[in-house]
Amino acid sequence: MFGYSFHWRTVWQEIPQLAEGAIVTLQIAVFSMLIGITLAVLLAVARRNEGSIASRLASVWIEVARNTPCLLQIYLAYFGLGALGINISSYAAVLGAIAFNNAGYLAEILRGGFNSISQTQYAAAHSLGMNSFRVYSYVVLPQVFRVTFRPIMNQSMWALLNTSLGMVIGLKELTGATQFAQSRSFRTFEFFLVAAAMYYVIAKIILGLAALVQWRFLKGGR
Repeated sequence: MFGYSFHWRTVWQEIPQLAEGAIVTLQIAVFSMLIGITLAVLLAVARRNEGSIASRLASVWIEVARNTPCLLQIYLAYFGLGALGINISSYAAVLGAIAFNNAGYLAEILRGGFNSISQTQYAAAHSLGMNSFRVYSYVVLPQVFRVTFRPIMNQSMWALLNTSLGMVIGLKELTGATQFAQSRSFRTFEFFLVAAAMYYVIAKIILGLAALVQWRFLKGGR
C-alpha cells in the first residue's frame, strides 16, 4: 500500500509491554467507574436537597467536572497537587481525575433516574417504617440503576477512552506504552493498529462484565 512495508515482527516482540499497558487501562477504566458511581450517588442525592449547602457543593462539582476538559483535570491532579507539596503517582492522578469527571456526568444521569421515581414510592416506603438509607438502598437505587444502566455504560466507554490522556503525564497505559514502543522502531501504523484492536477487546470485556451485572443484579431492566 503506497510502497509501505509492514513489519509485524517488531510489534509482536513488544506485545508483553502493550499487554501491561492494556491491563493498566482496564484497571483505571473499571476503578474510575466504580468510584465515580459511588460519588455520583452521593452527588445526586445531595442535589435533591435543594437550597442546602450539600446541594450547592454538589452543583459546583458537577459544573466543574462537566465543563472543563478531562485533560485539564488530569494536569491539575498531577501538577497542581504537586505544586502544593502533595506528590502522587501518575496512576493515582489519572484514576482520580477520571473518577472526578465520571462522577460529574454520572450524577446528572442518576438524577434523571431519581426524578423518574414517583414520590408515592418514597412515601409508601417511609410508611412501612424504613429510614432514608433503607429507602434509597432497597427501593429507589435498584430502580434508578435499571433505568440508567445503558447511559452508565455509555459513560464507561468514555472513561475507557479518557485513560489514553494519561500518556501526557508519563503513565504507561495502553496508548502510552504504544507510543513508547513505536518510538524505538518507528513502526507507528502497526503499533497503533494493534493498540486499536486491544482497545476494542477491552471495551468488549467491560461490556461483557456489564451484561453479567445486569443479568445478575438488574434482572428485568432494559
